[in-house]
Amino acid sequence: MDTKNIDWGNLGFGYVKTDKRFVANFKNGKWDGGKLTTDDAVVISECAGVLQYAQTCFEGLKAYTTEDGRVVTFRPDLNAKRMVSSCKRLEMPVYPEEDFIHAVLSVVKANAKWVPPYGSGATLYVRPYMFGSSPVIGVKPADEYQFRIFVTPVGPYFKGGIKPITVRLSDLDRAAPHGTGDIKAGLNYAMSLHNIVDAHKNGFAENMYLDPASHTYIEETGGANILFVTKDGKIVTPKSTSILPSITRRSLVEVARDYLHMEVEERPVNKAELNDFAECGLCGTAAVISPIGKVVDHGKDICFASGMEKMGPVLQKLYDTLTGMQMGRIEAPKGWIYEVK
Repeated sequence: MDTKNIDWGNLGFGYVKTDKRFVANFKNGKWDGGKLTTDDAVVISECAGVLQYAQTCFEGLKAYTTEDGRVVTFRPDLNAKRMVSSCKRLEMPVYPEEDFIHAVLSVVKANAKWVPPYGSGATLYVRPYMFGSSPVIGVKPADEYQFRIFVTPVGPYFKGGIKPITVRLSDLDRAAPHGTGDIKAGLNYAMSLHNIVDAHKNGFAENMYLDPASHTYIEETGGANILFVTKDGKIVTPKSTSILPSITRRSLVEVARDYLHMEVEERPVNKAELNDFAECGLCGTAAVISPIGKVVDHGKDICFASGMEKMGPVLQKLYDTLTGMQMGRIEAPKGWIYEVK
């Protein structure tokens, strides 16, 4: 399959306009059939629900060229299910799961020349999203909505290789108790922007958030779930009702437990336990695993035994196994890989 004439090895992690995107509209109580279009402009009322009351949610996944030349996506069915949860919480109409998957595959196929070649380190990022499009001036849900998907080729999240990062324990919260932390709502990310800018100004790559009720238990960062590895090789991941259920984390947990036969615990993780872990990493669609070498707790350095030079051996094994499945080097569990034909 021909690809665009792009220097894939030097592609950044940012937006590049591609040929086609998918658009469907909800009006008079039902969704239309949706269509692919070349028009990248979104035209809405100045009083649209998304602009007034942030009524919007989104998803993120990737398409890959495998070792044998196929174009595939990874577990889009779980993205469809998670968007259903987001829509229900935000009083938005659910976009049918099967239609979601079909739209994702259609957009990737329509932009096949933008899918980076195998071995380039680049991938095609897929962004489904939905927003209230009709005018709303009183505090209530919109009457009309738009569901869209665009794709953009992105380079590797880490230029020059994966290096452990330094994060800080945050005094601010990313989610409220019994709030929207467990759905992929745009407002959650808006709440984290000031804090991540401040973290970067102070030399930290990310903020590690504690539970909003007691500030005692580790939850996640502004954009990723967290994995810990104990000194005896056990995988531990925080459990809380205000953590976004990451598809990457879920997949890594399944790989660890079912394919690498590691012991896995999903439980509340007290911040006092940080000193007891050998490895730590963030997990999400963009980088799969971002190793953490150090957590700074108000001036106190908590350093993991894996160090600041490279990813620890357990997380590296997890990373290699999952990316191997995504790229077709390792056979993935049934139903995880959707081929674009």
